[in-house]
Amino acid sequence: MQRRTLMAAVLAASLLLGNAEAETFVHRFQAGTMFRALTEVDETVYINRRLSHRATILNRIAFEVLEVRADGAGLLSGEFRVSSRAESGAAWVTEQLYRSEYWETPAGRFEIGPEYFMPVVRHVPSFPARELAPGDTWTAPGEERHDFREDFGIPDPYVIPFDATYTYVGPVELDGKTVHLIESSYAVFQEPGVPKAWGFAYPVRIAGHSSQRLYWNAEEGRLERYDETFRFVFDLSTGDSVEYRGTAEGTFTEATPLDRGAVAEELRQALGEVEGASVAEDERGVSVTLENLRFAADSTRLLPGEEEKLALIAEVLARYPERDVLVAGHTALAGTAEQRMALSLSRARAVAELLASLGARSADRIVVEGYGAERPVAPNDTEANMARNRRVEIIILEN
Repeated sequence: MQRRTLMAAVLAASLLLGNAEAETFVHRFQAGTMFRALTEVDETVYINRRLSHRATILNRIAFEVLEVRADGAGLLSGEFRVSSRAESGAAWVTEQLYRSEYWETPAGRFEIGPEYFMPVVRHVPSFPARELAPGDTWTAPGEERHDFREDFGIPDPYVIPFDATYTYVGPVELDGKTVHLIESSYAVFQEPGVPKAWGFAYPVRIAGHSSQRLYWNAEEGRLERYDETFRFVFDLSTGDSVEYRGTAEGTFTEATPLDRGAVAEELRQALGEVEGASVAEDERGVSVTLENLRFAADSTRLLPGEEEKLALIAEVLARYPERDVLVAGHTALAGTAEQRMALSLSRARAVAELLASLGARSADRIVVEGYGAERPVAPNDTEANMARNRRVEIIILEN
């Protein structure tokens, strides 16, 4: 179960500046601006007070300001990709992909439909309509919304309300620029009722605490960086308890649009007459599809000659180091659905590891996905068509 998806940021070295003046903080929006956030969560899970497992979760958040209202609120539309990995330095495996669209006001309040699961933490930070001097405090309501469909069979976003307390610490130096440090925390103690639908269990008591440090860019009206420590305990209707302890950190930056046409042309020239290779542009970015990428039967071992194709692609990928890469694996219609899914994911991971070894990216800058035979490009009725479906896509992500 993933507990946190935040537009967070890693704590960097900061130096408090003296003689700070009072500031008025607001969220600012400009139509057409694109943003990305990378947050990494290190979480330890205990069941009935015994260690169950540890998890590292990466949230890649990419969204765009579609329009701005007369009151200054921005309409945000974005994608939240939740990934995990088996070990440090390995490629990330996508576990869930969410879409969301909502208005955010200059004060930081969300206007969002009840059907959206993301963002998990909402209305943080919220600002009062007054100047703030170092040492000033204020309180504002917020909430967490969780996806408990898989864990508890609860179909709708699960709401956990809270009141956050903020303290404006003052201006600090962060990565060569002056930003404003705001400390925030909230405690939760809730005894919710029975949900309208649920599976084997549901929460009967939720208690915990979160402490955060927000690095606010007042000039641009947005978060620059963010870090958090948290501890939450869910007592369940079965009498069991689940506890989450951990930290979160990440970055929040404005994204530069990818010159898709230029990147696509570079890839076409690099691949030349490589059989089964094609380049396309879409809303994700620029993709290379390698049909009939040849592996040993039922294996993740590439056959001789296939690495040369990937070396050509790796050379182009290395020219765009600021962009993350997605590798998606596909199979023909053979074996069971579970076998196909596992094989497609394993082959995508093998390609990601090879690209990393060729210097295209570090493995942890690559996300892998497996689709089995769910997205065929041809009917699985001939060997030639099945070869087309046995493919790998390599995408330079737009945001």
